[in-house]
Amino acid sequence: MDFISRHLGPDAAERETMLKAVGYDSVEALVDAALPTSIRATEALNLPEALSEDDAQAKLREYASQNVVLKSFYGQGYSDTLTPAVIRRGLLEDAGWYTAYTPYQPEISQGRLEALLNFQTMIESLTGLPIANASLLDEASATAEAVGLMARAVKKGRRVLLDSRLHPQVLAVAAERARAIELEVEIADVRDGIVGEDLVGAVLAYTGTEGDIVDPRAAIEELHTRGALAAVVADPLSLLLLEAPGEMGADVVLGSSQRFGVPLFFGGPHAAFMSVTDKLKRQLPGRIVGVSKDAAGRPAYRLALQTREQHIRRERATSNICTAQALLANVASMYAVYHGPEGLKAIAQRVHDRASAFAAAVTGAGKEIASREFFDTVTVTGVDAAAIKTQLQEQGYLVRAIGTDKISVSFGESATNEDVNILAGAFGAESSANSEPAASGSFEIPSSVQRAEAPLQHEIFNSIHSETQMLRYLRTLADKDLALDRTMIPLGSCTMKLNPTAAMEPISWPEFAGIHPYAPEETTAGWRALIDELESWLAEITGYAQVSIQPNAGSQGELAGLLAIRRYHVANGDHGRDVILIPASAHGTNAASATLANLRVVVVKTADDGSIDLADLDAKIEQHGEHIAGIMITYPSTHGVFDPEVREVCDKVHAAGGQVYIDGANMNALAGWARPGAFGGDVSHLNLHKTFTIPHGGGGPGVGPVGVAKHLVPFLPADANDSKLDPSQPTAETTGVPSTASRYGSAGVLPISWSYLAMIGAQGLTEATSHAILGANYLAQSLKDSFPVLYTGNAGLVAHECIFDLRELTDASGVTAADVAKRLVDYGFHAPTLSFPVAGTLMVEPTESEDLGELYRFIEAMRSIRAEIQEIIDGQVAYEDSVIHHAPFNAESVAADEWDFAFTRQQAAYPVTSLRANKYFPPVRRIDEAYGDRNLVCTCPPPEAFDYSDENQEV
Repeated sequence: MDFISRHLGPDAAERETMLKAVGYDSVEALVDAALPTSIRATEALNLPEALSEDDAQAKLREYASQNVVLKSFYGQGYSDTLTPAVIRRGLLEDAGWYTAYTPYQPEISQGRLEALLNFQTMIESLTGLPIANASLLDEASATAEAVGLMARAVKKGRRVLLDSRLHPQVLAVAAERARAIELEVEIADVRDGIVGEDLVGAVLAYTGTEGDIVDPRAAIEELHTRGALAAVVADPLSLLLLEAPGEMGADVVLGSSQRFGVPLFFGGPHAAFMSVTDKLKRQLPGRIVGVSKDAAGRPAYRLALQTREQHIRRERATSNICTAQALLANVASMYAVYHGPEGLKAIAQRVHDRASAFAAAVTGAGKEIASREFFDTVTVTGVDAAAIKTQLQEQGYLVRAIGTDKISVSFGESATNEDVNILAGAFGAESSANSEPAASGSFEIPSSVQRAEAPLQHEIFNSIHSETQMLRYLRTLADKDLALDRTMIPLGSCTMKLNPTAAMEPISWPEFAGIHPYAPEETTAGWRALIDELESWLAEITGYAQVSIQPNAGSQGELAGLLAIRRYHVANGDHGRDVILIPASAHGTNAASATLANLRVVVVKTADDGSIDLADLDAKIEQHGEHIAGIMITYPSTHGVFDPEVREVCDKVHAAGGQVYIDGANMNALAGWARPGAFGGDVSHLNLHKTFTIPHGGGGPGVGPVGVAKHLVPFLPADANDSKLDPSQPTAETTGVPSTASRYGSAGVLPISWSYLAMIGAQGLTEATSHAILGANYLAQSLKDSFPVLYTGNAGLVAHECIFDLRELTDASGVTAADVAKRLVDYGFHAPTLSFPVAGTLMVEPTESEDLGELYRFIEAMRSIRAEIQEIIDGQVAYEDSVIHHAPFNAESVAADEWDFAFTRQQAAYPVTSLRANKYFPPVRRIDEAYGDRNLVCTCPPPEAFDYSDENQEV
């Protein structure tokens, strides 16, 4: 059987049933009616013939074999680590973890929320600050976020200081992102003191890129005396031995958790982290997991401070982070749980001891090192860097050459005594593979920065250390959640479809996962060939001249596209073009990204039919004229329709001198049928975790490639590690700026999308799009009598998703869209997208991967809930006494001795008979959202919080 047959949910007979329901003879006829002819592609996609799963994996093996896996001692923010097999198989490669969606519905997300709370607690303990987020995208962009945070908090300043000892890629990304929001950037060695006024803050390296340890207290104190903030970039493994920056006065601490069990992955995905002081908690970007309570008073987890969510705040957003790196943060958190504080400290000490032994050997051979105070990285000076690097590469080792006369050697968890001896031998030190390395000598960590108190004292880090315990803990958490391996996730706008197992397997192959992002090109031929091919396929599908896969999330793809537009105008002398038009029907992150690009957002109204209001567009163009940089269009719109006037909108903006950004997040409704670059787009980003099957991972990883027309190609993201870049100077206006730390972003998950496209081919991709549209229209047709469809397009059809309008039902019954979302849990479903983009509605997207049986199960659930609402409308039951008002119900509540409700236990737990054969019970009852914000707790609660002996306990 070919892959497309396995990817599509409905078989031929089911497809006929669905087509009959919507009134069309063929899928092609349905799409022909739904899709405006003005945007239709005139030629079929030019993609290779589809491969079988086996043949696709064989091709990937061929690519993998072209990569040379060197023992990585390069460092520069990426270290070799050992992923415990139980975590690799039980989390990273387990569909119960990687197919989960962002935990917006917390009752069905308690497992991954607990794991993320572990991550936050770990970061808070290691950094010495009280509030941490549940991960960011990478260290470089997290540093940029820290700069933005300081600028918001210290409004009087317009200058930021970046420590020259930061990694080059961090400097490159942070400097350009700071300049984008009109901050003056100074790069200087903070050891020389803080100079000048008007500072919002400084970002300090702890430790430096060449490995040196500098006590940051003096710099932090000096910053505070000037009214500025101090952000510190730190390696979490080093913080097992080094004093926590928060204890030294830091306001913000950030870094990468990669070396906590996450493979190198050729640059990502890796979970960055950030922690802050209490007074900065509402400025913190990204998501925060908090502790609240459920309807029974039990502790329960949820996303806290949700008004900070950027898709809600739009142009008032402080960050555009929508997803982060939840899956990788969970790997890191479980790594800490598995090893515990003693195990982690032993790893850190062993790493330091290996580095010390190497330093002793090379200095004993008469070589100079840049600093005698280091944690894991030793930089040897006054050597022939090229010769030594080449010699070691021939021996299977990767080290870092800095200029012509320095070699930096950074030790990771996998380093052995034999490695120390071979590395030292390259510098002329005596080497013997069978002997212990030389004594460490006087390379102790300075007493002034030695950690005095042991971190990670919470019980969770001190109780699960055997493989059996970890295996069961991972299973226990996964069993609490609803992910795609259990049920359809009918989220509009977010496309939770099949993540092919054959595509997932290769990401952990050592030839892909074990490659450092700055490895020499001659050792990464396979990676680069795969990436080149994927970029060319994406360019073909979208109709653009070139695609860059560097942005490591859709939000970053949006920002990269907008920066390309802005830089294009500036390069042409149009410095005044700083207005971006955004229809009200666009994705919420669009406005947030525009704000980060320092563009002024002007909202274009929605017409009564859900389309862009052309009269209002004309008025806004007339009003802003030569200031218009462009427009951001989500297509098909977030209202779930193909706007027929999209070409006219593009023409109007082009006539005004603006560029057209088409949000490609909904490309799964266009692929094979229409190309944004051909019907008016100048730039688009894609979400590979949507159309192109990278799993969502419970809130990341994601990849957000950006595609551009020919005139914007020079402005695609630059390589942050390019030696030609000088972060101290603004990048030339005629080029692009780096988006993320590594040239290929989150390359580690690209084999998934490559495999999907290789296996599905042009015809299959077109079929997948057709079936996505069929599924949405089947649900809309089947449920329209129960829940009105808010917007439709051509011939009364929707695109790949539809919005059910509950507002009249709410007025009549008191039942809200949120009530329906919670009640769906009792039917074993993840809720649709709640109250976005229109308050009081549910946006549903079934995807092409769901078969008719699953679609009907959802229809049955929704009709059953509609009947429960009707009972309230008819006066048979009061809303406050209804089953829907009290939903969802966990097993404990249903099995309790007392039952104080007006409805039966069967009505609560088994509203339809099919549930008797396969029932999911959420671990908690409905969660009190407001309580969690009023009583913000973002650290693992103590064990006594879960002592249920006192029924009147409070969280």
